[in-house]
Amino acid sequence: MKNKVLVVAGNQIGLKINQNDNDFISLTDMAKFKNSELTGIVIANWLSTKYTIQFIGAWEKIHNPDFNVMEFNNIKNEAGSNGYILSSSKFIQKTNAIGIRSSTGRYGGTYAHKDIAFEFATWLSPEFKLYLIKEFQRLKNEENERLTLGWDVKRQLTKINYKIHTDAIKEKLTPKLLSKNQCNIVYASEADVLNMALFGKTAKEWRDKNVDKEGNIRDYCNVTQLVVLANLEGINAELIRQNIPQPERLIRLNQIAISQIKSLINNSSIKKLEKINYE
Repeated sequence: MKNKVLVVAGNQIGLKINQNDNDFISLTDMAKFKNSELTGIVIANWLSTKYTIQFIGAWEKIHNPDFNVMEFNNIKNEAGSNGYILSSSKFIQKTNAIGIRSSTGRYGGTYAHKDIAFEFATWLSPEFKLYLIKEFQRLKNEENERLTLGWDVKRQLTKINYKIHTDAIKEKLTPKLLSKNQCNIVYASEADVLNMALFGKTAKEWRDKNVDKEGNIRDYCNVTQLVVLANLEGINAELIRQNIPQPERLIRLNQIAISQIKSLINNSSIKKLEKINYE
Protein backbone atom coordinates (compact mmCIF):
# COMPACT_ATOMS: atom_id res chain seq x y z
CA MET A 1 0.00 0.00 0.00
CA LYS A 2 1.23 3.50 -0.87
CA ASN A 3 0.10 6.78 0.64
CA LYS A 4 -0.36 9.55 -1.91
CA VAL A 5 -1.93 13.00 -1.87
CA LEU A 6 -4.29 14.49 -4.46
CA VAL A 7 -4.87 18.25 -4.66
CA VAL A 8 -8.51 18.89 -5.58
CA ALA A 9 -9.95 22.42 -5.66
CA GLY A 10 -7.19 23.54 -3.30
CA ASN A 11 -7.77 20.68 -0.86
CA GLN A 12 -5.24 17.95 -0.11
CA ILE A 13 -6.95 14.57 -0.32
CA GLY A 14 -5.23 11.47 1.09
CA LEU A 15 -5.13 8.38 -1.11
CA LYS A 16 -4.10 4.81 -0.29
CA ILE A 17 -3.04 2.93 -3.44
CA ASN A 18 -3.38 -0.84 -3.19
CA GLN A 19 -2.92 -3.74 -5.56
CA ASN A 20 -5.63 -4.81 -7.99
CA ASP A 21 -6.96 -1.25 -8.32
CA ASN A 22 -8.33 -1.48 -4.76
CA ASP A 23 -7.68 2.18 -3.91
CA PHE A 24 -9.12 4.11 -0.94
CA ILE A 25 -9.69 7.88 -0.74
CA SER A 26 -9.93 9.95 2.45
CA LEU A 27 -13.52 11.00 3.13
CA THR A 28 -12.21 13.08 6.04
CA ASP A 29 -10.11 15.21 3.69
CA MET A 30 -12.93 15.42 1.15
CA ALA A 31 -15.37 16.58 3.84
CA LYS A 32 -13.17 19.64 4.44
CA PHE A 33 -14.48 20.96 1.11
CA LYS A 34 -17.85 21.41 2.87
CA ASN A 35 -16.76 22.14 6.45
CA SER A 36 -13.13 21.98 7.53
CA GLU A 37 -14.01 21.96 11.25
CA LEU A 38 -16.81 19.36 11.33
CA THR A 39 -15.66 16.66 8.93
CA GLY A 40 -17.07 13.85 11.08
CA ILE A 41 -20.53 15.41 11.09
CA VAL A 42 -20.39 15.95 7.32
CA ILE A 43 -19.58 12.26 6.76
CA ALA A 44 -22.24 11.15 9.26
CA ASN A 45 -24.92 13.28 7.57
CA TRP A 46 -24.08 11.75 4.19
CA LEU A 47 -23.90 8.24 5.61
CA SER A 48 -27.34 8.66 7.22
CA THR A 49 -29.23 9.18 3.95
CA LYS A 50 -31.26 6.30 2.55
CA TYR A 51 -29.64 6.46 -0.91
CA THR A 52 -26.12 6.35 0.57
CA ILE A 53 -26.98 3.31 2.68
CA GLN A 54 -28.55 1.55 -0.30
CA PHE A 55 -25.50 2.24 -2.47
CA ILE A 56 -22.93 1.12 0.11
CA GLY A 57 -25.04 -1.95 0.90
CA ALA A 58 -25.12 -2.92 -2.76
CA TRP A 59 -21.34 -2.46 -3.01
CA GLU A 60 -20.68 -4.57 0.10
CA LYS A 61 -22.94 -7.40 -1.09
CA ILE A 62 -20.87 -7.61 -4.28
CA HIS A 63 -17.43 -7.38 -2.70
CA ASN A 64 -17.77 -8.57 0.90
CA PRO A 65 -18.82 -12.18 1.65
CA ASP A 66 -18.79 -11.42 5.41
CA PHE A 67 -21.15 -8.44 5.16
CA ASN A 68 -23.76 -8.59 7.95
CA VAL A 69 -26.91 -8.25 5.87
CA MET A 70 -29.27 -8.53 8.87
CA GLU A 71 -27.68 -5.57 10.65
CA PHE A 72 -27.53 -3.69 7.38
CA ASN A 73 -31.28 -4.13 6.86
CA ASN A 74 -31.92 -2.68 10.33
CA ILE A 75 -29.80 0.35 9.43
CA LYS A 76 -31.48 0.72 6.04
CA ASN A 77 -34.92 0.80 7.69
CA GLU A 78 -33.83 3.65 9.97
CA ALA A 79 -31.85 5.63 7.39
CA GLY A 80 -33.40 8.92 6.36
CA SER A 81 -35.68 9.20 9.37
CA ASN A 82 -35.74 12.41 11.42
CA GLY A 83 -32.79 12.70 13.76
CA TYR A 84 -31.09 9.53 12.57
CA ILE A 85 -27.31 9.92 12.46
CA LEU A 86 -24.89 7.13 11.54
CA SER A 87 -21.13 7.39 12.05
CA SER A 88 -18.67 5.49 9.87
CA SER A 89 -17.22 3.59 12.84
CA LYS A 90 -20.70 2.47 13.94
CA PHE A 91 -21.56 1.29 10.42
CA ILE A 92 -18.30 -0.67 10.15
CA GLN A 93 -18.77 -2.24 13.60
CA LYS A 94 -22.36 -3.36 12.98
CA THR A 95 -22.05 -4.63 9.40
CA ASN A 96 -18.39 -5.77 9.03
CA ALA A 97 -18.13 -3.38 6.08
CA ILE A 98 -14.87 -3.33 4.12
CA GLY A 99 -15.65 -0.47 1.72
CA ILE A 100 -15.20 2.10 4.50
CA ARG A 101 -12.29 2.20 6.93
CA SER A 102 -11.75 4.32 10.01
CA SER A 103 -8.45 4.65 11.86
CA THR A 104 -6.27 7.00 13.89
CA GLY A 105 -2.69 8.13 13.45
CA ARG A 106 -0.69 10.05 10.87
CA TYR A 107 -2.60 8.62 7.93
CA GLY A 108 -5.80 8.08 9.93
CA GLY A 109 -9.35 9.27 9.40
CA THR A 110 -12.22 7.81 7.43
CA TYR A 111 -11.32 6.29 4.06
CA ALA A 112 -13.61 4.69 1.48
CA HIS A 113 -13.07 2.58 -1.60
CA LYS A 114 -12.91 4.85 -4.64
CA ASP A 115 -16.32 3.64 -5.86
CA ILE A 116 -17.90 4.85 -2.62
CA ALA A 117 -15.70 7.96 -2.34
CA PHE A 118 -16.86 9.17 -5.76
CA GLU A 119 -20.47 8.89 -4.56
CA PHE A 120 -19.55 10.99 -1.52
CA ALA A 121 -18.00 13.53 -3.87
CA THR A 122 -21.27 13.72 -5.83
CA TRP A 123 -23.11 14.51 -2.58
CA LEU A 124 -20.56 17.19 -1.74
CA SER A 125 -20.53 18.87 -5.15
CA PRO A 126 -20.76 17.60 -8.75
CA GLU A 127 -18.02 20.06 -9.71
CA PHE A 128 -15.79 18.78 -6.89
CA LYS A 129 -16.40 15.21 -8.08
CA LEU A 130 -15.27 16.05 -11.63
CA TYR A 131 -12.06 17.63 -10.35
CA LEU A 132 -11.47 14.63 -8.06
CA ILE A 133 -11.91 12.11 -10.87
CA LYS A 134 -9.60 14.11 -13.14
CA GLU A 135 -6.85 14.37 -10.51
CA PHE A 136 -7.25 10.73 -9.48
CA GLN A 137 -6.90 9.57 -13.09
CA ARG A 138 -3.83 11.76 -13.58
CA LEU A 139 -2.12 10.16 -10.61
CA LYS A 140 -3.08 6.64 -11.73
CA ASN A 141 -1.65 7.36 -15.19
CA GLU A 142 1.61 8.44 -13.59
CA GLU A 143 1.66 5.23 -11.53
CA ASN A 144 1.09 3.14 -14.65
CA GLU A 145 3.93 4.89 -16.45
CA ARG A 146 6.22 4.23 -13.48
CA LEU A 147 5.33 0.55 -13.62
CA THR A 148 5.97 0.33 -17.36
CA LEU A 149 9.60 -0.54 -16.75
CA GLY A 150 8.55 -3.45 -14.56
CA TRP A 151 6.43 -4.87 -17.35
CA ASP A 152 9.23 -4.30 -19.84
CA VAL A 153 11.51 -6.30 -17.59
CA LYS A 154 9.11 -9.24 -17.61
CA ARG A 155 8.82 -9.10 -21.41
CA GLN A 156 12.58 -9.29 -21.63
CA LEU A 157 12.83 -12.38 -19.43
CA THR A 158 12.70 -14.86 -22.30
CA LYS A 159 15.63 -13.04 -23.92
CA ILE A 160 17.63 -12.81 -20.72
CA ASN A 161 17.18 -16.14 -18.94
CA TYR A 162 19.18 -18.26 -21.38
CA LYS A 163 22.19 -16.02 -20.76
CA ILE A 164 22.46 -16.93 -17.06
CA HIS A 165 25.96 -18.38 -17.41
CA THR A 166 28.48 -15.73 -16.32
CA ASP A 167 30.06 -15.76 -12.87
CA ALA A 168 30.54 -12.03 -12.18
CA ILE A 169 29.54 -11.28 -8.57
CA LYS A 170 28.70 -8.09 -6.69
CA GLU A 171 28.74 -9.00 -3.02
CA LYS A 172 26.27 -6.32 -1.93
CA LEU A 173 23.54 -7.63 -4.26
CA THR A 174 23.99 -11.35 -3.61
CA PRO A 175 21.38 -12.75 -1.18
CA LYS A 176 22.65 -14.40 1.98
CA LEU A 177 22.14 -18.10 2.57
CA LEU A 178 19.24 -18.37 5.01
CA SER A 179 19.72 -20.04 8.37
CA LYS A 180 17.86 -23.17 9.42
CA ASN A 181 15.75 -21.15 11.85
CA GLN A 182 14.74 -18.67 9.15
CA CYS A 183 13.68 -21.49 6.84
CA ASN A 184 11.60 -23.22 9.52
CA ILE A 185 9.47 -20.15 10.29
CA VAL A 186 5.96 -20.40 8.81
CA TYR A 187 5.36 -17.24 6.75
CA ALA A 188 1.71 -16.21 6.42
CA SER A 189 2.21 -14.61 3.01
CA GLU A 190 3.75 -16.21 -0.06
CA ALA A 191 5.02 -12.75 -0.93
CA ASP A 192 7.13 -12.88 2.25
CA VAL A 193 8.48 -16.30 1.25
CA LEU A 194 9.88 -14.62 -1.88
CA ASN A 195 11.05 -11.61 0.14
CA MET A 196 12.99 -13.89 2.48
CA ALA A 197 14.50 -15.86 -0.40
CA LEU A 198 15.75 -12.75 -2.20
CA PHE A 199 16.17 -10.05 0.46
CA GLY A 200 16.52 -12.08 3.66
CA LYS A 201 13.73 -10.15 5.39
CA THR A 202 9.93 -9.89 5.40
CA ALA A 203 8.01 -6.83 4.20
CA LYS A 204 7.28 -5.86 7.82
CA GLU A 205 10.93 -6.18 8.85
CA TRP A 206 11.89 -3.87 5.97
CA ARG A 207 9.20 -1.33 6.90
CA ASP A 208 10.26 -1.34 10.55
CA LYS A 209 13.82 -0.42 9.50
CA ASN A 210 12.74 2.10 6.83
CA VAL A 211 9.98 4.10 8.51
CA ASP A 212 11.03 7.21 6.58
CA LYS A 213 10.40 5.60 3.19
CA GLU A 214 7.11 5.24 1.33
CA GLY A 215 6.03 2.06 -0.42
CA ASN A 216 7.50 -1.35 0.25
CA ILE A 217 10.71 -3.31 -0.20
CA ARG A 218 9.94 -4.18 -3.81
CA ASP A 219 9.62 -0.51 -4.79
CA TYR A 220 13.36 -0.16 -4.10
CA CYS A 221 14.53 -3.15 -6.17
CA ASN A 222 17.00 -2.65 -8.98
CA VAL A 223 16.40 -4.24 -12.38
CA THR A 224 18.47 -7.34 -11.56
CA GLN A 225 16.41 -8.02 -8.47
CA LEU A 226 13.15 -7.45 -10.39
CA VAL A 227 14.17 -10.06 -12.95
CA VAL A 228 15.06 -12.62 -10.29
CA LEU A 229 11.88 -11.84 -8.35
CA ALA A 230 9.78 -12.49 -11.45
CA ASN A 231 11.59 -15.81 -11.94
CA LEU A 232 11.07 -16.79 -8.31
CA GLU A 233 7.32 -16.11 -8.56
CA GLY A 234 6.98 -18.59 -11.41
CA ILE A 235 9.20 -21.19 -9.74
CA ASN A 236 7.34 -20.87 -6.43
CA ALA A 237 3.99 -21.36 -8.15
CA GLU A 238 5.25 -24.59 -9.68
CA LEU A 239 6.64 -25.81 -6.35
CA ILE A 240 3.27 -25.10 -4.70
CA ARG A 241 1.51 -27.17 -7.37
CA GLN A 242 3.89 -30.01 -6.48
CA ASN A 243 2.74 -29.76 -2.82
CA ILE A 244 6.27 -29.04 -1.61
CA PRO A 245 6.24 -27.74 2.00
CA GLN A 246 7.02 -24.07 2.55
CA PRO A 247 10.35 -24.58 4.42
CA GLU A 248 11.69 -26.74 1.58
CA ARG A 249 10.44 -24.27 -1.03
CA LEU A 250 12.14 -21.41 0.81
CA ILE A 251 15.49 -23.24 0.82
CA ARG A 252 15.26 -23.90 -2.91
CA LEU A 253 14.14 -20.36 -3.74
CA ASN A 254 16.95 -18.86 -1.67
CA GLN A 255 19.54 -21.02 -3.46
CA ILE A 256 18.07 -20.08 -6.85
CA ALA A 257 18.06 -16.38 -5.95
CA ILE A 258 21.75 -16.48 -4.98
CA SER A 259 22.68 -18.32 -8.17
CA GLN A 260 20.71 -16.04 -10.50
CA ILE A 261 21.84 -12.77 -8.89
CA LYS A 262 25.45 -13.88 -9.35
CA SER A 263 24.82 -14.83 -12.96
CA LEU A 264 22.92 -11.69 -13.98
CA ILE A 265 25.18 -8.97 -12.58
CA ASN A 266 27.00 -8.27 -15.84
CA ASN A 267 24.28 -9.38 -18.25
CA SER A 268 24.20 -6.94 -21.18
CA SER A 269 20.41 -6.96 -21.50
CA ILE A 270 20.07 -6.13 -17.81
CA LYS A 271 22.47 -3.21 -18.21
CA LYS A 272 20.35 -1.83 -21.07
CA LEU A 273 17.23 -1.97 -18.90
CA GLU A 274 19.08 -0.26 -16.03
CA LYS A 275 20.16 2.51 -18.39
CA ILE A 276 16.53 3.06 -19.42
CA ASN A 277 15.54 3.18 -15.74
CA TYR A 278 18.12 5.83 -14.90
CA GLU A 279 17.14 7.98 -17.89
